[in-house]
Amino acid sequence: MSTDTGVSLPSYEEDQGSKLTRKTKEAPFVPVGAAGFAAIVVYGLYKLKSKGNTQMSIHLIHMRVATQGFVVGAMTVGMGYFMYREF
Repeated sequence: MSTDTGVSLPSYEEDQGSKLTRKTKEAPFVPVGAAGFAAIVVYGLYKLKSKGNTQMSIHLIHMRVATQGFVVGAMTVGMGYFMYREF
């Protein structure tokens, strides 16, 4: 006994580029936070190379605080933006 009704649902396939574009339009501050995170990491690695007499642990703590601050700030601005847009 077959339950095939002859109706086929279209399969929605999305490539990586269109998925990234759609997600960026839905949440524009996520790429901003990721880009800021990457920029701070690159800057931290550059400063680590030419750190002089600064201790490694102090340098890593400063970079962690800067990175966390940027990401939390981007999340806060994003939530404010969505709340403003919603109401």
